[in-house]
Amino acid sequence: MHVSHLELADYRSYESVHLELKPGISAFVGPNGEGKTNLVEAIGYVATLGSHRVATDAPLVRKGAERAVVRAAVVKDERRAIVELEINPGRSNRARLNRSPATRPRDVLGVLRTVLFAPEDLALVKGDPGERRRFLDELLVARTPRYAGVRSDYERVLKQRNALLKSASARYFKQRAEPDLSTLDVWDDHLARAGAELLAARLALVAELQPLVAKAYSELTTSGGPPTLHYRGSAADDDVPLPMDRPQLVDTLRRALAEARTQELQRGVSLVGPHRDDLQLRLDDMPAKGYASQGESWSYALSLRLAGFELLRADGDDPVLILDDVFAELDSERRRRLAEHVRTAEQVLVSAAVPGDIPEELSGARFRVQEGAVRRE
Repeated sequence: MHVSHLELADYRSYESVHLELKPGISAFVGPNGEGKTNLVEAIGYVATLGSHRVATDAPLVRKGAERAVVRAAVVKDERRAIVELEINPGRSNRARLNRSPATRPRDVLGVLRTVLFAPEDLALVKGDPGERRRFLDELLVARTPRYAGVRSDYERVLKQRNALLKSASARYFKQRAEPDLSTLDVWDDHLARAGAELLAARLALVAELQPLVAKAYSELTTSGGPPTLHYRGSAADDDVPLPMDRPQLVDTLRRALAEARTQELQRGVSLVGPHRDDLQLRLDDMPAKGYASQGESWSYALSLRLAGFELLRADGDDPVLILDDVFAELDSERRRRLAEHVRTAEQVLVSAAVPGDIPEELSGARFRVQEGAVRRE
């Protein structure tokens, strides 16, 4: 799989850009702030419908413009597909596949698959649980696009249940009136069923990732280790593993919701479910967050991404590998090892401020990005 053409209109700093790409290695080189990351971010957006830098779409639209358009041609098994996304902050985004309108933007998920390395990846190790939940869920969707719908269903149920809890909490604690909790029982069941489907998929994914993360880490560095992954569920105690079976997970979530009801009513928010879980990362049986050195943390974060790449590759197609200014963060040995690991991918896109940041192992096509222009060298 590779991207053969990228076209942007009013995206970030670009009023208009057309870019032809080929399989193999392509590097975007230029001073910071000139738009290198904007190019690779746009490709990642086509794959995930999200940015690795911002949580909302508004910053993606060029100042003064009402909308942005990203169009990419994706080649897979000699078949070409064109994905077009229209980004409309404050309104619904639109998508087209091969010039035909898609019912929903998420219907184009799976046409392009990417694995993106960026300085922000350090948050996988050092950041909040939400960063690690996002990593798992985005990998789930990349492998099986229907999980975008599973996530959406769960988030819809969670929103409805939180609104009910907030209302019941206000009625009980402010008005001193007994709330009607019969509707909450119904939403407990909805949350348990929707949550169990997402939770079962995450647990299976973590089991698949564990040996791949350990292997990638050992190939990147000899410092620390071994790395281990532990899924910490809000519906179970730390010393009691969650069941892998989906019906059992439904029962587990139901019981946990019943036990947490009083506390949830007091706080007016859902305290149990996949939205409260965490992927705990350990190194040499110690929490990586707070104990791992900067170099070890980088190796761990890169290992998670490399493990994701290997899972996607095992499904039958190399995802497009994007390395966004990541080599400037690594020492020479980690640069070399990472370059050796990724250079066999069908397409690798690299951004760097200076040519010297790009390892020799990743020589290939080079584009100069400066003053709003992208030129092939």
